[in-house]
Amino acid sequence: MGGFKKETFSKGYVQVYTGNGKGKTTAALGLTIRAVAHGMKVYIAQFLKGQDYGELYVLRERMGDLVTIEQFGTPKFVKTGQISDEDYELARRGLEKVKEILFDKDYRIVIMEEVNVAMYLGLLGKREVLELIKNKPEEKELILTGRYAPQEIIDAADLVTEMREVKHYYQKGVMARPGIEK
Repeated sequence: MGGFKKETFSKGYVQVYTGNGKGKTTAALGLTIRAVAHGMKVYIAQFLKGQDYGELYVLRERMGDLVTIEQFGTPKFVKTGQISDEDYELARRGLEKVKEILFDKDYRIVIMEEVNVAMYLGLLGKREVLELIKNKPEEKELILTGRYAPQEIIDAADLVTEMREVKHYYQKGVMARPGIEK
């Protein structure tokens, strides 16, 4: 079975995956797998996340030469009114790292996972993220995920997908399961 030939694209776009339904991170990871199959390097910044997730293992252990994933969060769940100085510092560090990576010639795709939630919680400003979108190099693909995408981000994006929850087993008390939600 032959592999994909290494090919790339000349123009990158801005994609947003938002909404209250399941699948935003999954969509970004699917795009990651597709990019890796074409020999492209991907950088993933996980905002608000410091926990172990299944994707960390496969991305680091099996795709480490083409995928870099870094977490900019603590193991705890961040809620309005319970935001620490460390939460602000980690979000800021993540944004600075993304700015750096956007100008690294080796990476073609940059994913800012849960960045919309980081803006919603006030850890990052909309203006800063809009500036990053505006200044991204032409050939870079930039993906922003998370609930609560601000209208300004939606307007600045080239592709927006809203995942809408119709029904979810969490409502019946089912917790996150290994291999499915984590």
